[in-house]
Amino acid sequence: MMELLFLLADIWMIYAGFTCGWKFIRHYGNYLLGIEWIVVGTSGSNFLLWSLLGGDEGSPLYWLAYFFDAFSRSVGVTLILVLGLLRVTHRYHPSRAVDVGAFVLAGGAGLYLQQFHHELHTGPATFFVVVAVLTSLFVFWFAVRLWQADARGHAVATALVTVAGLAIAITYDFFPIPGDDEYRTTFYTLALATWGTQLFVIFRAYRAMHQRDVAAGTEPSLIRRAGARA
Repeated sequence: MMELLFLLADIWMIYAGFTCGWKFIRHYGNYLLGIEWIVVGTSGSNFLLWSLLGGDEGSPLYWLAYFFDAFSRSVGVTLILVLGLLRVTHRYHPSRAVDVGAFVLAGGAGLYLQQFHHELHTGPATFFVVVAVLTSLFVFWFAVRLWQADARGHAVATALVTVAGLAIAITYDFFPIPGDDEYRTTFYTLALATWGTQLFVIFRAYRAMHQRDVAAGTEPSLIRRAGARA
């Protein structure tokens, strides 16, 4: 039963990553969030394939799984998330150089930090928790902005998934779930379900803030943008 729940949680994260990531790019031109969401979807696809093929630790898919994990936990769903959300909080439109530089930084961090996955290394594990806490503080502030914009359902949902995501980040390295198996199936089921829900909720919250900006005349609507390109 737990294995089935694990597969469903992973498929949910894959769906949220690819679907919402494409919409970030297609509808809002937000490449930071769009590509990062797609990276998470790709990570989930790799993890699913690795699991279905038997979970061989000698497989390249095993190395890729921890690379993607370190990529997103270090820079992807931290710095890149913050930069992407600044679009609807401060109308910040990063240059292509910033976009590329952020993903190069995330790739370098992923390559370096994935080597520490075999056992607990206090330094990298603490780093992951610290950046998760700092990012969560920003997202809580984003939830406050949603509340002030009368998007209160989105505000509450954003706050709740942020609390859940922070709990996963703290549990990840420091607090194994009692009774979990050697593959940490229970933990990863909870983590994948939480991460997928975060992707979905933050996308919808972003959309709500974008619609507020369109109504206020500070951001062009999708129709206007399409007309401008034509």
